[in-house]
Amino acid sequence: MAANSAIEWTDATWNPVTGCTKISLGCQNCYAERMAHRLQAMGQSNYTAGFKVRTHENALSLPLTWKKSRTIFVNSMSDLFHEKVPAAFISKVFRVMNEAQQHTFQVLTKRSENMRRLSHSLPWPENVWMGVTVENSDYLKRMDDLRDTPARIKFVSFEPLLGPILDIDLTGIDWVIVGGESGPKARPMSPSWVKDIRDQCLAVEVPFFFKQWGGLNKKKAGRVLDDRTWDDMPAIAGMVSQVFGA
Repeated sequence: MAANSAIEWTDATWNPVTGCTKISLGCQNCYAERMAHRLQAMGQSNYTAGFKVRTHENALSLPLTWKKSRTIFVNSMSDLFHEKVPAAFISKVFRVMNEAQQHTFQVLTKRSENMRRLSHSLPWPENVWMGVTVENSDYLKRMDDLRDTPARIKFVSFEPLLGPILDIDLTGIDWVIVGGESGPKARPMSPSWVKDIRDQCLAVEVPFFFKQWGGLNKKKAGRVLDDRTWDDMPAIAGMVSQVFGA
């Protein structure tokens, strides 16, 4: 249901929803799908249905049991705004995040239209960061949907980055993550694509986080860009948790 996370920009994962369906190019080699089938084979109770979308009431209260502050990625194994997740259950997730003020929650979706449609009926505490995935320039519209939400911190994950993205409108965006695809069928990412996005962020002072080069062996490929790592995070007063430090 939850675990300490190896994801570079968060501390832990929390999965009150599991399972998903492919919606765009970035989903082609989904790591969560591979992991779900592995967990199903291991007999993990929340993955008896494999990668079919399931909600888990028994997982809802878990962040409330963690007293020490953490940065928590919500639904690393699903998409909270998937069309098969009932709006009532999404509201329950938001109520838990509202109650667990000791944590910072990071929600990431590819289903930005559903997010925008539901967003104004949800409670948006300051400890909830909302993000969208943008794999290439075909999906920039997701950023417009994100801007229309009441989230205090809005971020964009360009991962897996599958092509150059020029002239990005970063208005209202508080944080940018870039990463290459990893795994046995990883598609290549050009360094020029990464540097161009980084330079666009630097030009307008948006924090830039470079997650990984990816590839078949992502650890070997590392995450150094131009002789350094890029770990910038949104600087907000009163942030209860820091990546690598909570």
